[in-house]
Amino acid sequence: MASDVALSSSASGRPAGTLLHRLSPWQALALAAAAVVAFWVATGTTPAAFVYLWTWSPELARGMAANIGISLLAMALGTVAGLVLGALSLSPAAAVRAVVRSSVQVFRNAPVLVLIYFTTYVFPFEIRVAGTALPFPDWLKVVLGLALPASAQVAEIFRGAIQSIPSAQWEAAQSLAFTRAQIFRLIVLPQCLRRMLPPWMNLYASITMSTSLASLVGTHDVVDAAQVASNTVARTDFTILVYGALLAVFFAYCYPIARATRALERRHERH
Repeated sequence: MASDVALSSSASGRPAGTLLHRLSPWQALALAAAAVVAFWVATGTTPAAFVYLWTWSPELARGMAANIGISLLAMALGTVAGLVLGALSLSPAAAVRAVVRSSVQVFRNAPVLVLIYFTTYVFPFEIRVAGTALPFPDWLKVVLGLALPASAQVAEIFRGAIQSIPSAQWEAAQSLAFTRAQIFRLIVLPQCLRRMLPPWMNLYASITMSTSLASLVGTHDVVDAAQVASNTVARTDFTILVYGALLAVFFAYCYPIARATRALERRHERH
């Protein structure tokens, strides 16, 4: 029988293990899930841990929605602040460049968890406006804590994209009587945006994964929901399963971003 397998693989012109190696992570995950479901159908049983996971899945979904919302807000704030900082880092004034680049280096190299704790305790728990106390929620502090490193990274991405534009383009545009603002808006910025997009997407995926730290400062997110579920069910197999599910959810959200980033990078290299 082994010889039959060898003959069939040689006749097809490809080794027997080649098909498995060509599977994408999504296909391998789908095959594994199909095998598990087929086993349950054949035996007529479903492990209790999966029943609990199905029961808690709406709460986990709401928690993941909170993580995604935090990541989107943090990235939006970080992008706006980073574009401003990136432009200021190229200022003709040496003092402005020094201050901006120093702050960028501080936030780029500071641990994300430290920044989250910093924003959690440096900002008040409520703000008084016209005699009215407005709450300052923990999730907003997490957004600010993640926006700080995001702004520093975006500033460096933006500065590098601007400096990658050949100086000949500036000179050619100036010879055509374009102002500096017109050169930046019409010629430089469109090229910068294309070059910034792949690293910006990678940064967003990183910020999304960092939102898992939000539960450490009292924010209700998917990790906090998983902890509550694990403590409530109090089963070791369910605890392992629910955190494995968190890995799968973050992978399912971030992996397509990574694939799209690589596709954009390859497209940029061709052009």
